[in-house]
Amino acid sequence: MAVTTRAAALTVAGVLTADGLLHVLWSTGSTWPAGDARALSYAVLGIDAPFTPPVVLPLAAVLFGGAALVTARARLGRTHRLGRLLQAGTLAVACGTALRGLAGIGWAVGLRTGLDAASGDTFQLLNRALYTPLCLLLATAAVRVAAGKETTAAPQGAAGKEAATRAR
Repeated sequence: MAVTTRAAALTVAGVLTADGLLHVLWSTGSTWPAGDARALSYAVLGIDAPFTPPVVLPLAAVLFGGAALVTARARLGRTHRLGRLLQAGTLAVACGTALRGLAGIGWAVGLRTGLDAASGDTFQLLNRALYTPLCLLLATAAVRVAAGKETTAAPQGAAGKEAATRAR
């Protein structure tokens, strides 16, 4: 089954937006789903780091910005007057998520670079089961959006819907 540019963009934007919303939640002092800030930090990052507004709100802004860029690229295409910027932003999202995915593979095979020894098994489990596969999926989907066909004005009627579906 072929993944359309729109489906790929919705996937990337949805995950980045959800992650951004988690960062906004954490900026309020909430440690959900962990019991305390240290447990949250070790589960999410594998290190003891603060989850304070000056740290997490800029990350939320980057995540929301990435979601917006990928969505705009899928909707407007490369030929739009901001097409090159949208293309570069979409490729930056792909590179960022691919880099995190590759780091996750390294951690999954035993590299401890950058991780605290005290982080325990929670980060390793989440990294293998969720973070790394999700980042690699997002990277692939963002590349799909970047490589997607240009958007054009859709023809009207049933034949137009069929032609628009084939173009994707």
